[in-house]
Amino acid sequence: MPDPEISRSPIGIVGGGPIGLTLALFLDQLGVRSVLFNSAPQTRWHPKGSTQGARTMEHFRRLGIADAVRALGLPTDHPTDVAYFTRFSGHELARLRMPSANEVARQVAAAPATDQVPEPIHRANQMHVERFLFKHASRRPNIVMRFGWTVDAFAEDDSGVTVQAAPERGGKPEQWRMQYLVGCDGGRSMVRRGLGIKFQGEAGIEQRYFGGRMFATYVRLPDLYRDCLGHRHAWQYWAVNPEIRSSLIAVNGKDEFLFRTQATVPDQPPDDKTVADAMRRCVGRETRMEIVAHEPWTAGMALVAERFAAGRVFLAGDAVHLFTPTGGFGMNTGVDDASNLAWKLAAMVQGWGGPQLLGSYEIERRPVAMRNTDAARQLTANIGGTNVDPVIEDETAAGAEARRKAGAMLSTFGEQFASLGVQLGARYDGSPIIPDGEAPPGDDPIAYRPTSVPGGRTPHIWLDSRHGAGASLFDRLGVGFTLLRFGGAADLSALTAAAARANIPLTIVDIGNAEARDLYARDLVLVRPDQYVAWRGDEGPADPARLFAQVVGG
Repeated sequence: MPDPEISRSPIGIVGGGPIGLTLALFLDQLGVRSVLFNSAPQTRWHPKGSTQGARTMEHFRRLGIADAVRALGLPTDHPTDVAYFTRFSGHELARLRMPSANEVARQVAAAPATDQVPEPIHRANQMHVERFLFKHASRRPNIVMRFGWTVDAFAEDDSGVTVQAAPERGGKPEQWRMQYLVGCDGGRSMVRRGLGIKFQGEAGIEQRYFGGRMFATYVRLPDLYRDCLGHRHAWQYWAVNPEIRSSLIAVNGKDEFLFRTQATVPDQPPDDKTVADAMRRCVGRETRMEIVAHEPWTAGMALVAERFAAGRVFLAGDAVHLFTPTGGFGMNTGVDDASNLAWKLAAMVQGWGGPQLLGSYEIERRPVAMRNTDAARQLTANIGGTNVDPVIEDETAAGAEARRKAGAMLSTFGEQFASLGVQLGARYDGSPIIPDGEAPPGDDPIAYRPTSVPGGRTPHIWLDSRHGAGASLFDRLGVGFTLLRFGGAADLSALTAAAARANIPLTIVDIGNAEARDLYARDLVLVRPDQYVAWRGDEGPADPARLFAQVVGG
């Protein structure tokens, strides 16, 4: 008989931020139970990133929560522009136009069938999204929530992992037994340190602006819209002048903002007076300000763990990659980690995963982490390298010319806020569970080019003119593997029989759409549970059992 003092769950997750919560939700959708430990009793109420990238929103669509996430954040008519000013009460230098939520909905409704962005980027502060994910996960049947519990220790053996956890507010500790453990517990990850895994890479960029140690301050500015920005709404506001360069991110479209400033004294905590002075210099006049809280961060950081797993213990999110916030890639890369890992853990728990499957997690995700952290770091260097003419605020012909030149240069910064190639273009070329044989397309961090060459994101297509729920190809994919058949001619009996013998969940989707066939360039395409292409061909494989064995790590 099992020890009654030991609680059991197939998967344990340490860290209840957006990555841990999303991983638990993916596992729940796949029918796998998990227990989620988080030392704080609730998600943290401090603004962080405000970008849910297009790929993350696709994942949320797969989980059935994209519309709920889109209801969070700025008012639906609030533009998501990025605007550059000499000072917030001064001259506007440049504006990168980006749509409001209402405009996004209209664009999606009118998009062509082959449009690749069914779920465009969404601007909602991470604290709001985390709070929603927490409430949603709390209602899911396969997720045990242990918020307010600290994992003190874990130990792995041949058959599983034992975890010791204790409630923060006192009470009886618990011992848990699980098949696998995942550390989603942030940059100071206890799990990573317990495994002896270190970060590698660049700790930060030292430059005059937007470099080194920075502070993100949660502020309330009740008069700023009325006095300065009421007719110049944006999502992100930059002050660019000879004194200071800093940014202000709208949190609620009314009076709440995230203010980012550079530390004046290294290794010292933020000082309210110094931050208030920085705000005055950004605004160009006195304005009422309430400081709610500060949080330090490092501009230009690009750190990736030397390993993503050890035995039965895995790492995801900030536990394995630390980004500068520029570009908004950090949380989004972590969500893609969770998507990749979840189905592989489910396959092992459910008995259809092979011995090499879990090893593919690090092989696939570590190069993506290196690619994305490098892209974010380069964007930070671009910001810091921007020169400002000392006369830019002068009401003279020279001042006007300086503002024109600065505006022209700042108008080229759009890739910092779009970077669709980073969001959708990650590939798993060279993975042992992706059959070889086709040359991959080139990588472009700015542009995304859809292709069904195995190893990349499944290209999107709208299957009817409504573009609503159920109209996206992604809505038709199963939670396991999906075989797309274009034209309906190919015989699938051998493939389906091979999947059934191996207990691999397989859904068949027939698509009688000429545009889709042209986009995919093959009659048959096998899609993994994480919506990456595993294999393609015009006829079924000569040995279907061998194909399925490879794609599940056999």
